[in-house]
Amino acid sequence: MNLTARLKRMLAVSLLLAAPGVGAQEGEGDVIYVPTPQEVVDEMLNMAKVGPSDYIIDLGSGDGRIVITAATKHGARGFGVDLDRVLLKRANENARLAGVADRAHFLEQDLFQTDLTPATVITAYLLPELNLKLRPKILGLKPGTRVVTHDYDMAEWFPDAQKIMPVPGKEVGDEDKSYIFLYTVPAKMAGRWLSQIEHGRKVVPYDFFFDQDFQFVEGMVRVGKREGKIPEFRLVGDQFEFNSQLIVEGRMLAHRFSGKVKNDTIEGTVTFGQGKAQRTRPWVARLIEAREVSYGGSHPARRFQRMTQ
Repeated sequence: MNLTARLKRMLAVSLLLAAPGVGAQEGEGDVIYVPTPQEVVDEMLNMAKVGPSDYIIDLGSGDGRIVITAATKHGARGFGVDLDRVLLKRANENARLAGVADRAHFLEQDLFQTDLTPATVITAYLLPELNLKLRPKILGLKPGTRVVTHDYDMAEWFPDAQKIMPVPGKEVGDEDKSYIFLYTVPAKMAGRWLSQIEHGRKVVPYDFFFDQDFQFVEGMVRVGKREGKIPEFRLVGDQFEFNSQLIVEGRMLAHRFSGKVKNDTIEGTVTFGQGKAQRTRPWVARLIEAREVSYGGSHPARRFQRMTQ
């Protein structure tokens, strides 16, 4: 999204907050609430693949429609936070009328003071500066936590998926359309990892060196005195895959590593070779030297798409 489009949308919302118009709903006093269209709510929850095991937190919950929809259509649980008492009363009443008051409730609470750690999914319809202020807190959550924002992105944090929806009659932001952005909190992999992998009767040491910018990872692997590049790497939450061509015991072998990050340990599998000569081994790596994860947006091009979306 270019700067001109972003500024136009911010201006539109600012004007709406200054004077009520079509599409805005009044809350307490002169507070103006801009609801997310129901079709956008449905698509946000679908993109996040919300299900019965999910716990959703909606930041700026308004009339409660996101959490209530998550409960009624997807079997999820959760809560929303807002500072408008009129809207909070309406949201809790809407949950009662929908028969999900035991799974969807709404609290008078500052979104910046809200404990987000129970969430598996976070939703928000906030201006860019608020998204940016929340971003460090969100990136500190459990890897795999999904975040869906409406109309405004997370700046340098590149979304895992995004969608433009036609919304006839929408007058806030870009007229007649909505933007949806999906993010997944990435595990921290930046640093040096050490592993030992069996090759026949030998156990061969592998050294992995990773640099990371948000969910984008690049690096190299050292086997003995030989080094190999990692041209393809995909990290989603705490799960990853990457490929590398490495010389082991004098032979060039194609490697495909996959696994799960658990704090300072990686557990997964490595597959060697191709075709009938292909074989798979368990793989464990330990973090021996952590590095800072960059949040500056200088990520490499994302090319590796094998992992299921």
